[in-house]
Amino acid sequence: MQHIVRTVRSALCAFTLVLAFVLIAGPSRPAHAQASPQAQASDKYILGSNDRIRLKVYGEPDITGEYEIDSAGQVSVPLAGHVRAAGLTTKQLERAITSALAKGIVRDPRVNVEIAQYRNYYILGEVKKSGEYPYRLGLTVMDAVASAGGFTYRANENKVFLRRSGSGVEEIYALDAPVLVYPGDNIRIPERYF
Repeated sequence: MQHIVRTVRSALCAFTLVLAFVLIAGPSRPAHAQASPQAQASDKYILGSNDRIRLKVYGEPDITGEYEIDSAGQVSVPLAGHVRAAGLTTKQLERAITSALAKGIVRDPRVNVEIAQYRNYYILGEVKKSGEYPYRLGLTVMDAVASAGGFTYRANENKVFLRRSGSGVEEIYALDAPVLVYPGDNIRIPERYF
């Protein structure tokens, strides 16, 4: 009987220690919940012409490096050839490059693709320095205007014309709320009428 009592006490002590550790340490989070918002956004980002990618092929230093997606939407990778990149996410491009390398002389290729630099956006119209500017995640129209030196004295500060990359149509947005800009977008600040 004493043997059973000692066993039960030992089990209760072990359970109490585990419970105390869980309460102190807090609940664990899955790995996907720990990803930064920028990493999550770049995983969903659709690649296009003029984006630069950072390619790492483990064990293949001659292939590893930065590559730009050309105007045809392809990236030229040694030993893989021309691989279609436009319209894909970085994960999809990883799989495409892995498949292309596996058909050649690279055995069991392990590939990682990251965005090195997003394609530029363009701003014109009633800003002090219209032109082409580098994109960053979370960019708004007002950030873009600030990058371009601000509004001119003739600018209509209430609305903006925005043509999304790949679209042939300008859309009108009110500037009383933040309007997000995406890589390749064209922003036009109109002139106000008195």
